[in-house]
Amino acid sequence: MKKSKTYYMKEAIKEAKKAYNIGEVPVGCVIVKDEEIIARSHNLRETTQNSTMHAEIIAINEACKKLNSWRLNDCDIYVTLEPCAMCTGALILSRINKVVFGASDPKFGSIVSLVKLLDVEKYNHKVDYESGVLEADCVNLLKQFFQSLRQEKKIDK
Repeated sequence: MKKSKTYYMKEAIKEAKKAYNIGEVPVGCVIVKDEEIIARSHNLRETTQNSTMHAEIIAINEACKKLNSWRLNDCDIYVTLEPCAMCTGALILSRINKVVFGASDPKFGSIVSLVKLLDVEKYNHKVDYESGVLEADCVNLLKQFFQSLRQEKKIDK
């Protein structure tokens, strides 16, 4: 039986919750090939003190290792938050087939929000995209995280 987009997004949300639980911005993702999750990850920027440790970059690296190839042509990625410019570029360069994301990102989103990098016709690879899958769940997790951060700052004062 074919798994749905919501099934894979729920798996990405599980990853985002792992990030939340360790004090990272709750972004999670999974990469799928032939109906199987071949990579999963969540943000680790704070943990590693490395600005490139976004969920998508970590998952792309994991998928490349698993497939022993930098080409992820037949793979789709499900991510809870619209990818930034760095991650969108990595999707193009790794030849991801499609990105499906939950919440738009008005501050850094580079697919439908700030810029539309995947709509640029001159790239040699076209990544399809879809937004809004389990959007409310993804948005609520982010809101909870940032509300709790603001509460902690108030308590620390």
